[in-house]
Amino acid sequence: MRIANNSGRLALVDGDHILDVESTSGGAFSADPMAVFGRWTELGDWATTVDVAGHPDATALSDAILDAPSPRPRQVFGIGLNYADHAAESGLPLPEKPVVFTKFSSSVAGPDVEVRLPGETVDWEAELVVVIATGGRRIPVAEARSHIAGYTVGQDLSERTVQWQDQPPQFSVGKSFENFAPIGPCIVTLDELTHADALGISATIVAVDGTESVMQEGNTDQLVFSVDELIARLSEIVELLPGDLIFTGTPPGVGAGRDPKRFLVEGETLVTEIEGIGRITQRFVAGAPS
Repeated sequence: MRIANNSGRLALVDGDHILDVESTSGGAFSADPMAVFGRWTELGDWATTVDVAGHPDATALSDAILDAPSPRPRQVFGIGLNYADHAAESGLPLPEKPVVFTKFSSSVAGPDVEVRLPGETVDWEAELVVVIATGGRRIPVAEARSHIAGYTVGQDLSERTVQWQDQPPQFSVGKSFENFAPIGPCIVTLDELTHADALGISATIVAVDGTESVMQEGNTDQLVFSVDELIARLSEIVELLPGDLIFTGTPPGVGAGRDPKRFLVEGETLVTEIEGIGRITQRFVAGAPS
């Protein structure tokens, strides 16, 4: 099952087609994308009975205006240094426990957005994002998958100067400017993915003249702490809630890890893609948000 947010309305996606859930279900499910996480199993059972591509009310996916598939998560977790090569390029030791921070939920954005650069050191971090369906505390590793709605593509954008300007560092502040947590284009359930634990992930910068430069290219099979382990460890401390997001970490190739360092500038476009899920795009403009 592939779930999207089409102009604020919950929708099913199949190939190049998209179908409104509320109208198709006769009101059995709300149009609110956040309302469905508490009924994820029910939605999945119903969705198996729907032929999205062949439905007379289906429209072209290209005509949809997609927003964040979980637009108002109550908690957004970030996991740092969760790829060994990224820890090495950061000059930091491999953690013995997950390094956890938060991106404030007001930074969540859809899959195709404009981002104003609040400074000169905005960096990219391509990430697999886990979306929680059934929440809970003290979730065993063996049961973690049953709490997952699906995966989506995410960018953990960071203003590095703000992130590191104080002692202790201001990770959450430096990573929570407007549109600094874009996700999408949809939530993909794990049964849709041939290799859910080994997905290719990349980030590409497109210059003003159209030149493309692949900055990150990795695979989620290199995660230091697996998705299941992250869910178990987080839920030992906090209660995971329906619709929560877990940014699972980034592979090597970020701007701050390069020599010389390289950051995003006005006019560039960033494309992040994960195998089997899709791609998201951010266009960068100058000036702090008004």
